[in-house]
Amino acid sequence: MRRPGRLLAEGVALCVAVVVAFPLYWMVLGAFRPAGEIGSTAPRPWTSSPTLDSFRRVFGQQEFGRYFANSVVVAVSVVIASAFIAFLAAVAVTRFRFRFRTTLLVMFLVAQMVPVEALTIPMFFLMRDLGQLNTLGSLILPHIAFSLPFAIWMLRGFVKAVPESLEEAAYLDGASRARFLWRILFPLVLPGLVATSVFSFISAWNDFLFAKSFIVSDTSQSTLPMALLVFYKPDDPDWGGVMAASTVMTIPVLVFFVLVQRRLVSGLGGAVKD
Repeated sequence: MRRPGRLLAEGVALCVAVVVAFPLYWMVLGAFRPAGEIGSTAPRPWTSSPTLDSFRRVFGQQEFGRYFANSVVVAVSVVIASAFIAFLAAVAVTRFRFRFRTTLLVMFLVAQMVPVEALTIPMFFLMRDLGQLNTLGSLILPHIAFSLPFAIWMLRGFVKAVPESLEEAAYLDGASRARFLWRILFPLVLPGLVATSVFSFISAWNDFLFAKSFIVSDTSQSTLPMALLVFYKPDDPDWGGVMAASTVMTIPVLVFFVLVQRRLVSGLGGAVKD
């Protein structure tokens, strides 16, 4: 017999899951609905005549493949660069003693608290001065900068959990610092790297603000979220195309999440333990 408190908790969790999943279900449903049902004044939570017309319009767009490739380049670059830099920075602030270390850690938190919208205009002028407007670099660099504070703080707990005696034993066996970092420490903190990589990937993949702000004139450098604007017209929006494009955008995120699910759970568990 299950306790009433546990049944109540499971019921609440189920209700929350339904509320969270319903917009995703409605998006996928809208992608398969015919145009007549999408514009109906009496929407139903099902469709009696599913169609692939919206997906045909999406994949029929000439630049859709380029947008998809640009999103992959940006997301993968952000994940790899932020994970590499965050790992080295987490080791530095955990293993080394230097002046203003605490101040540096506090600055990481402060940087994480600043709203992205407040920094968009200053970053626009910075990218303009660096000559990076209308390039994928203008999307990669800001996302790396915004991913690092969270990644460093999270990885710091994993690095700190590795006993220093293990490092000393490796040095006694003749291992160099670089060998210890990449052959011993890196595999131990890999679950934390996977967890931070998921957040970095989602942030870079779903970004619309930076893509809209920094890709001013060269649409060939746009990413997948910008493809939604092709189907959204103020006078006559193609909601079926918007829902189909959003569904296609969601698939890589789900695939990436499924591939790293086990390491993600262990990584978040390690972060909670710390």
